[in-house]
Amino acid sequence: MLPSIPRPRALMALAVLLAAGTGFGLLRPEPPVAEFHFSGRTMGTMYNVKYRPIQGTPSLKAMQIEVDALLAEVNHTMSTYDPESELSRFNRLRTTDWVPASASLLAVLKAALEIGAQSEGAFDITVGPLVNLWGFGPEVHPDRIPLESDIAAARTRSGLDKITLSETQRAMRKHRPDVFLDLSGIAKGYGVDRVAELMTAHGIEHYMVEIGGEIRVRGLKERDTPWRIAIEKPLSGERSVHTMLALSDVALATSGNYRNFFEIAGRRYSHTIDPTTGWPVENHLVSVTVLAETSMRADAWATAFQVLGPERGMAIAERVNLPVLFVIERDGQFEERACCAFQRYRKQELS
Repeated sequence: MLPSIPRPRALMALAVLLAAGTGFGLLRPEPPVAEFHFSGRTMGTMYNVKYRPIQGTPSLKAMQIEVDALLAEVNHTMSTYDPESELSRFNRLRTTDWVPASASLLAVLKAALEIGAQSEGAFDITVGPLVNLWGFGPEVHPDRIPLESDIAAARTRSGLDKITLSETQRAMRKHRPDVFLDLSGIAKGYGVDRVAELMTAHGIEHYMVEIGGEIRVRGLKERDTPWRIAIEKPLSGERSVHTMLALSDVALATSGNYRNFFEIAGRRYSHTIDPTTGWPVENHLVSVTVLAETSMRADAWATAFQVLGPERGMAIAERVNLPVLFVIERDGQFEERACCAFQRYRKQELS
C-alpha cells in the first residue's frame, strides 16, 4: 500500500454503472461486450478501472500489474508522504541551484504553474508550508490554530515566483532554499491520465479510470451508453447523490470542504488553504465539479475554484471556458451555479 497525498475528495464523485434499456427486434441481439473491472490502493486512497477489452488485450491480472507499477512510479515521483520520492528529496534540498527533474515531474510542475497563473494564484503548489502548519499535510499534529507569526513566516516561503523550470535543461530550481512543493491538488489527476494513456496504448477505446474521485472516461460503457457519473451531495453526515452526469471522452474532478476539516469553538477550519491569506478558505462554496480534457487539469482547477469562491470562480471559469458546477450553501440550503457548457453533461437529478 502506497501512502501519498490524501485529500477529502476520495468519495465525492462516484462512478455509477447503470444498465441501459433493452431493444427489440426480429433477430436476437448480440450480447453486450463484457466490462472488466479491477481496483486497488494508491496515493492514500482507492483506484478503479473499468474497460471493454478487445482482442489481444492483456489478461485482467496482467492489466492490473501494469497499472499498479505505473501508479507506484507516479507516487514515488510526486508524493510528500514518501520521504524518498523525487519531490520529497527536492523539498529537503537547501539550495537554489538547478536540480535535474524527471519528465513526468516537469510536466506536472509546468501545468501547475500555468494553472496557478490563470487562476490568479489560487492554485499554488508552494503552499505546502501552510498546509503542514494547519495540520493537513504529512506533518501530523493536534488540531490547533497556528500563531499569526507562524502563518506570516510560512507565507514568505510560498508564491508562484519561488520556483522556476527549465525544459531545455530538464531541471528545476527554488528561489529560496526552504521552498516546499505540494502536488496534492494535481498528482492524482495526473495518475488518472497516465492510466488512461496506458489503456489507449493497449488499443482500448472504452474505459473509465478513477483515483480518489478524479475521473477520466473514454468511449461508452457496455450496451453503448455514456458513462454515468454521480456527484455526491456536499453533506458531511451522509452519502447520497446530488446529480448525475452522462459523460464520454472527458475528465472530471470534484472538490469540497465538507469532509476534511476540524472545529474549534464552533468554527470550522477546512483543508483548503487560501495562499493569499494563509488561512483556510471561508466562502459559501461547499462543492465544485470541473470538466476538462485531462484529469490533471480538472483536478487542479477544482482546487483553484474552491479557493476562489463562487463569484471570482465563475468569472474565471467563463474566461477560460471550463464547464463548472458550483454548489453554494446558505443557511442550510444548497444553490447551484453552472458555467459554460456544464448543463449538457447532466443526465438527470436523482432524489
